[in-house]
Amino acid sequence: MPLVSGEVPYFRFDLFSGLNLVHAVFTRRGGVSPVPWDSLNVGSTVGDDRARVRQNRERAFRAVGRDPASLYDVWQVHGARVAIATAPRRLDEPHIQADAVLTDNPSVTLFMRFADCVPILLCDPRRGVVGLVHAGWRGTVQCVAAAAVEAMRQRFGSQPADILAGIGPSIGPDHYFVGDEVESQARQVFGARANALFSRRDDGLIFDLWAANRLVLAHAGVETVEVAGVCTACQLQDWYSHRAERGKTGRFGALIGLG
Repeated sequence: MPLVSGEVPYFRFDLFSGLNLVHAVFTRRGGVSPVPWDSLNVGSTVGDDRARVRQNRERAFRAVGRDPASLYDVWQVHGARVAIATAPRRLDEPHIQADAVLTDNPSVTLFMRFADCVPILLCDPRRGVVGLVHAGWRGTVQCVAAAAVEAMRQRFGSQPADILAGIGPSIGPDHYFVGDEVESQARQVFGARANALFSRRDDGLIFDLWAANRLVLAHAGVETVEVAGVCTACQLQDWYSHRAERGKTGRFGALIGLG
C-alpha cells in the first residue's frame, strides 16, 4: 500500500493499480484544523469548525483530481445497510443511514470517515462498480462487507470472484481490546473460525478486525484481498485513533470513484 506524497498525502492499494478508478485513504496530514483535530479532519461531528472540515474535504478531493461536488457520503451508524449512489449527494439532501455504499456512475465519488474502524474499498472492474464500507466491530459481526458484495451481485450483476477488496488502515490486532459481548457475538457468526480472531493477554481480550473482515469477504466469495496492515493506534502522526486519543480526535477520509 504505497504512500503518495504531496501537500495532502494519501495511500493507495496496489491491487487497484491500472484500473480505471480513483481511490485514496488520506492520512491526518495536510489540512487546516488545529489540535486536537490536526490537521486533515473530515469529520463534522467531533467538535471541529464546519468551515475547516469543508476546506479539508475539498483539499482531499482536489489532491486526487476529483470535483468536491461529486461527493456521495452517508450517515455511518455501525450497521449493515447498503446504499446505492446514482448521483452525487446535494448539500441540502439529508444523509442516508448506511455503512456501505456502491455506485456505477463515474460522476460520483464515494466518501467515508474513519478513526479506528475498518475502511474496505471494493471494485468490480468487469462490471464497472465500486464500493466503500465502514466496519467497526458491530459492522464486522453483522457482515457489512458481505452485504455490500451481495448488493453488488443483485444490483449490478457482479460475480464475487471478480470483486477486488482493499482493507485499509484501522486499529490493529495488538491494540483492539474488547469485552466478552464482542467475543460472544463474533463466535455466533464465525463459529470455530473465531478462535483465530481473538487472543487473551494479561491486560485483556484482543479482536483482530483485519482477519475478521477478510473472513467475511472470503465467505462472500471475494478471492482477491489486500490488507494494508497499518494500525491507526500505532501511528498517531499519520492517523486519527478514537481509542488511542481517548475520543479527542478527528476523522480521516477514504474515497473511491470510477475514472
